[in-house]
Amino acid sequence: MALFSRELGIDLGTMNSVIVEGNQVLVMEPTIAAIVTEDAKKMVEWGQAARDMLGRVSESIEIVRPLQNGVIAEYSVTEGILKEMIKKAGATSFLGSTKIVITTPYGITSVEKRAVEAVALSSSREVYLISQPVGAALGIDLPIGTPTGNMVISLGGGTHQVAVLAMWDIVTANTAKTGGFAFDEAIISYLRKKFGVIVGQPTAEKIKISIGSAIRLNESKNIEIQGQDQVTGLPKPITVTTDDIVDAIDQPLNDLVTLIRSTLEKTPPELISDIIDRGVALCGGGALLNGIDKYLTKALGIPAYLVDNPMTCTAEGAAKAFSMRNVLKRSLVRI
Repeated sequence: MALFSRELGIDLGTMNSVIVEGNQVLVMEPTIAAIVTEDAKKMVEWGQAARDMLGRVSESIEIVRPLQNGVIAEYSVTEGILKEMIKKAGATSFLGSTKIVITTPYGITSVEKRAVEAVALSSSREVYLISQPVGAALGIDLPIGTPTGNMVISLGGGTHQVAVLAMWDIVTANTAKTGGFAFDEAIISYLRKKFGVIVGQPTAEKIKISIGSAIRLNESKNIEIQGQDQVTGLPKPITVTTDDIVDAIDQPLNDLVTLIRSTLEKTPPELISDIIDRGVALCGGGALLNGIDKYLTKALGIPAYLVDNPMTCTAEGAAKAFSMRNVLKRSLVRI
C-alpha cells in the first residue's frame, strides 16, 4: 500500500457487505438501512443498527435492503451505505487517493453494472470491477492461474453463483437470482402450512441459523418461537425441529443442485476431471448451513467442502486483485 493511498476490496452483498484492506477485514455489516420515507428517504441508520429495527418501527421509518438478488435496486440508499462503510473503514480522509475493487455478480446486465459503477465512483476516483466468483477464488487461494479447473459455489443471500475457473478467468458459470432468502421464504411457507403460524424473514433466518440443516441429523435440534396465528391473529408459540427445516428447504436445495449440474454440463470434460480431483469450494453465508457440504457431495458425486473464510473471501480476493492487475487483465476492469 502506498504511503498516502488506501486500497480497498469491497463485496457489496444482498445480505452483508464487507470491506477488506490487505489481509484485514475492516468492515462487515448487513446491507440494510433505515430511512425516513417523508424526508426524501433520509437514512437514519444502517448496517446492524438498522437490521435490529426490522419489524420494530413505525410506518414513518422504512427498513430497506437496497440490493435485491445481488444488484442495486435503491441507488441512493446503496450510495449512502457505501459511503458510511468507507467512513467506518477510516478511508474518508484519503478519498482522493482511495482505490476500490468492488465485486459484481456474474452475468449482470450492462444497466445493472452501470449502477454499481456510479455508486463506486461516488466514493472513489479509481475504481475496478471484478466478478464475485473470481474474487472468491482469489480469496481462498485457489490456483486459478493454471490450466486446471477449479470450481467455486457462492451461496449468497440474493444469488447462488456457480463458476468453473482456469487461467485467471471464468470458463463457464451460472447465476440464479435466488439465495438465502429463498430458504427463508421456504421456511415461512412451511411453518404457515404445518403450524398455521405466520413468521417474518428475520425469524425464519434465526431458525435456519440456529437449528437448520440440509440433511437429517442423528440428534435433531429444536427451537421455540413465537409466531402469529393466521386465523386469530394472536401470538402462538410453536416448537420447530431440525427435521422440519430439512423438509422445508428441500425444494430450494434441489434447485441449487440443478443449477450446479447445468454448469457442469457446459464445462469441458478435461476440467471436470480436475474438479473431481480438487473438489468444489463452498463460500458465502449460505455455505454455513449445517450439512450442505455433505448434501452436495452426495447429490453431485463430487467432494464439496466449506472454505475457511466463507463470509469474507470475496472481499479478500478483491483486495488481493490490486497486486495482480497484470495477470487479471480479462477479469479486472477499471471504470
